[in-house]
Amino acid sequence: MGTGQDNASRNEQVSVSDVSGVGDVLVDAKGDALYMSEQEASGMVLCTAGCTAFWEPLTMSGPGSPTGASSVDGTLGTVERPDGARQITFDGAPLYRFTEDSSPGDVSGDGFADSFDGKQFTWHVARPGGATEAPSTPSGGIGY
Repeated sequence: MGTGQDNASRNEQVSVSDVSGVGDVLVDAKGDALYMSEQEASGMVLCTAGCTAFWEPLTMSGPGSPTGASSVDGTLGTVERPDGARQITFDGAPLYRFTEDSSPGDVSGDGFADSFDGKQFTWHVARPGGATEAPSTPSGGIGY
């Protein structure tokens, strides 16, 4: 049943964790929750400068594509940030860590609203399968 990625799990940049009281969320390799802002859903990076002091972009170094556990039910990719870094995206939306989360399992940024450089942001913890739309086409795979 596996996809051959089970042995490479230590190298996965994005996986899924069950957080008590929240459910399944996307996490980075250290187990920290990942977030997306509503305003960046189209893939355009708007969180720059002072924003990144609170919302740390999940970036990757080197060539290649981001890797994820088979339970990450969505598409991982990258977008180029204004500083040239490659930020990992989930279904096109850039992913961030919230610096106020003190340890894996914390999701204190879920539903958080803030403003930087005149731009408003509303943040949500990233969830496998996305939060905005359900799969609409049966594409011959198993959903979970």
